[in-house]
Amino acid sequence: MANKSSKKDNFLLQAGILAAAGFICRMIGLLYRSPLDAIYGDLGGGYYQSAYNFYTIVLLISSYSIPSAISKVIAQKLAVREYRNAHRIFICSIGYVLVIGGIASLFLFFGAGLLVDGNAIPVLRVLAPTIFLYGLLGVLRGYFQAHKSMVQTSVSQILEQIANAVVAIVMAMTLIWLFAGSEELQMKTDAQISSRPALYGFAMGVVEARIQAAYDMNRAMYGAMGSAVGTGAGVLVGLLFMWGVYSVNKGMIQKRIRRDRTEHVDSYRDITRGIVQVVTPFILSTAAYNLSTSLNSAIYLKLYRAAARLDEATVYANYGIFSVKVVTISNIPVAFANAMASAMIPSVAQLVAQQNRGETQRKIALAVKSTMIIAIPSAVGLFSLARPVTRLLFPRPESLDTAARLLMAMAISVVFFSLSTLSSSILQGIGKVKTPIYNAVIALAVQTVVLIGLLLLTPLDLYALVAANVVYSGLMCFLNQWAVRRAIGYKQELLRTFAVPFGAAATMGGVARVVYELGYLLTSSNALSVLAAILVAVVVYFVMLIVLGGINESELRSIPKGYLIIRLAKKLRLTR
Repeated sequence: MANKSSKKDNFLLQAGILAAAGFICRMIGLLYRSPLDAIYGDLGGGYYQSAYNFYTIVLLISSYSIPSAISKVIAQKLAVREYRNAHRIFICSIGYVLVIGGIASLFLFFGAGLLVDGNAIPVLRVLAPTIFLYGLLGVLRGYFQAHKSMVQTSVSQILEQIANAVVAIVMAMTLIWLFAGSEELQMKTDAQISSRPALYGFAMGVVEARIQAAYDMNRAMYGAMGSAVGTGAGVLVGLLFMWGVYSVNKGMIQKRIRRDRTEHVDSYRDITRGIVQVVTPFILSTAAYNLSTSLNSAIYLKLYRAAARLDEATVYANYGIFSVKVVTISNIPVAFANAMASAMIPSVAQLVAQQNRGETQRKIALAVKSTMIIAIPSAVGLFSLARPVTRLLFPRPESLDTAARLLMAMAISVVFFSLSTLSSSILQGIGKVKTPIYNAVIALAVQTVVLIGLLLLTPLDLYALVAANVVYSGLMCFLNQWAVRRAIGYKQELLRTFAVPFGAAATMGGVARVVYELGYLLTSSNALSVLAAILVAVVVYFVMLIVLGGINESELRSIPKGYLIIRLAKKLRLTR
């Protein structure tokens, strides 16, 4: 039992479980993005992603923060063994998301035209009902996370992403076939041409080009709508799984509640008031933190489009390159920070409730170091292998070079976003829930000024979006770290947390590039060369990290299966 308890209290293990699930989900997401890109192109990606950005903001405000907020509140009750009150919080949370999620879904459906324009409007309306389902899913995930059990959430995330991928591809192809097929294009073309018998030569070419452009936009819209159906189907599958898990454990939960001898039982009214008080700062913090994506999307697609006099197809296609390809790839390593953040909140909340300041500082330092050990080499790897990785995942040649250059410029934001995501959750866990909101507002104001200035005064175009992301994530990183230090006297060790991993990663990046070039020279296969470069890069990085003293034996033991790394390192005489 002691060993089992020890494993359960190891938040790094739980973070590792979530990180593994997050990585699998991101890889599934990348794999199905490639066929979707082939189905509806950059234009369809632009329609989907612009709608998805506003869907995300409404989701954040209504439901997305529920798992973190609920896990914190329930974890505090579990820390003092108030099982009855913990379950009452769970019941009230369901009522809360039913009301808020319903309102949010209706607003998104009927107000889609206020948020996006053109062919992105029907895509946003298809996404609207998903918000209602996600609220229920979030409560169930938060309930099990509060018990420091991330397995259920991890499995549900993987199932959600698989369903999303399958349904998105099938529905994108189906809707295009039903409503924008090639036969319809031919009929439209014949009708248009026959109605203009006097048009020849250049004029006829203009007519045909316009008809083709209209068809391409129509095809992209229906493809994006199919992808949006996949998003909803994935959330539904995740919800059904989590409800099944809860049903299986319901008997044990009720038995523990009956044994609870807590004298004070919180009223549902007090619990609901408490949920609102706790959830609201989480919502505002998360929404403010993620508002930059939607705001930048609106600035680029509306303000910049009008100023540069670009047509709808051009501006949405360009935005699709940035949002679907560059952002999707750069977000993969951030999944570990998201997992670490989810695992940190209940753990830190319990330590704060127990007034254990020293252990709180130790766990924060370990979480930051673990995150940087992953984020720094990921950023260097993306910079070094930007074009090969982009070519592997999105092989269409039309926008390959542009996407690769944007990804190189975006690489540093991986470190900033990882650290700022983690530090926001740390602040929420220690009770400073308003601080990330203030920091996000400051960072958002600065990056907005930078973005508008670069778009209107320079020819940077999509690179202005990259610059805004780097400015925003960098400011959030600095402001959050400073706030954590002021709040609990925490001071992060710099050499082994940042300098050594960067040195090891720099060596890794150089070796990875050489391995890729040699592999491509010998095999002419981009996929095999990328795989070989990544495998060699992982080995080189961890060898250098151990040799340079960036991680010690006790820290390795805290990593899932870390004892295997220790055993191998000793055999290779990398450590004593």
